[in-house]
Amino acid sequence: MAEIEAGTSNSTPQTSRKGEEKEKNSADPDLFSCLLQPFSADGDPNYVGIRRLLLHRKALSGSLRRKDWRCNGKGYVAYRNYIRRPRNWENLQTPNLSTPGNSGRWVSSPHPLSLVYEAESWSSSRDVRTGNVASSHRTSFSSSTSDSDRPRRKGAEPAYSFVGMHCIFDQSRASVTVLKFGHANSNLLAYGAADGTLTVCTVLEPPSVIKQLAGHSNEVTDFDFSSNNQYIASSSLDKTVRVWEISKGICIRVIYGVSSQLCIQFHPVNNNFFSAGNANKEITVFNFSTGRIISKTAFDSEVTSMDHDHTGQLIFCGDAQGSVYSVSMNSRTGALSRNHRDRTSSKHRSPVTTVQYRSFSLLARGPVLLTCTQDGSLSFFSVALEIQGYLTLRCSLKLSPRLHTIRVSFCPLLSLEKGEFIVAGSEDSNVYFYDLTRPRHTCVNKLQGHRFPVVSVAWNHGENLLASSDLYGTVIVWKRSKTS
Repeated sequence: MAEIEAGTSNSTPQTSRKGEEKEKNSADPDLFSCLLQPFSADGDPNYVGIRRLLLHRKALSGSLRRKDWRCNGKGYVAYRNYIRRPRNWENLQTPNLSTPGNSGRWVSSPHPLSLVYEAESWSSSRDVRTGNVASSHRTSFSSSTSDSDRPRRKGAEPAYSFVGMHCIFDQSRASVTVLKFGHANSNLLAYGAADGTLTVCTVLEPPSVIKQLAGHSNEVTDFDFSSNNQYIASSSLDKTVRVWEISKGICIRVIYGVSSQLCIQFHPVNNNFFSAGNANKEITVFNFSTGRIISKTAFDSEVTSMDHDHTGQLIFCGDAQGSVYSVSMNSRTGALSRNHRDRTSSKHRSPVTTVQYRSFSLLARGPVLLTCTQDGSLSFFSVALEIQGYLTLRCSLKLSPRLHTIRVSFCPLLSLEKGEFIVAGSEDSNVYFYDLTRPRHTCVNKLQGHRFPVVSVAWNHGENLLASSDLYGTVIVWKRSKTS
């Protein structure tokens, strides 16, 4: 009997090992479900293959993230205590990692790279025994807030505190719908108004208006500076695109369209091209020298906002149904081809008011895209440039719905800051700063000075000045406090 019992006990681990090997060698059902998905006869096989591969990796990465979180040895209570920690929590206490009373506290890593990886404190899991980063994977989440949310702390975030107003421009007699600083220029500012005028000014002491550009017969929807800041291309609801020479203050070219022109961008590499999105569900590429159409591509709805990547090979645009597209563009020929589309999951689809690209983010460790819709939905995507601009949602934020077209912008990228900050106008006449990575208390600061809804915001190249405009036609330039 002893021999039989011994044989039985020895066979048990062998059976478990065989079961584990069988599980490892067995095919992944998620992969099979992706591979067996049918596709239409007119579909692109390459696109279908890439999509299946990404779906498989997405399912796999989700399970890995959950394993990483369990391996970290910390649960929800630890994370909650971490985000509620005092401002100088690290200096107040240095917990001993070996004590059992440390189970409900999020332990900061003593690793030399902790300051860098601390920016991903929400997205990365740490090995509390060794202090090394266990994984840099990020779990996407969403949050909701209102424009009237108070800042999370008594004081504002040190990097986004302001000393006051630098200057005010109140010459416009209509609402200022869009404003931008010049490319690689901290002092050149321009803004377009609902009466069809464009105003170019300088914020150098003393601030003054340089040129008043009049020619559009309806609202200016968008404009863009050329790379040398000598020209401006503007779009309008009067169905025209105009090119202006700033030094002379004259319009050197008018291009007539068949529908309202809603957004416009110069090519970042080849300034002989500029693209315009219109209400005819198209993006059209124009030749700057001749004004002729180079190419165009059609979409499912009106193209309301757009932006280029830093290489000029991709265009990211949003439409009136809340979808975001990535489009390839040939920098030499101007040819366009649609790549991917990210559809909104909301039942009530709303126009995209802002599409802004950034070449690097601390959280995504790569290029990112910020979008905003008129119903107050903010989305933060990571961009896969190697897969023709494929977008992956990293986090989202729901603000209160807007009656007007209100734009948002990335905040300056600061290595010492924890989080991903954006600045947005609001209909309660305030300018708000949000941290997209916080599930709660996302508002970290607000600026008060306008009397009417703030519809547009923009940073200058030096990132020390922030401009905001309202429906009354007032433009305020805020000066950021100096931080070490």
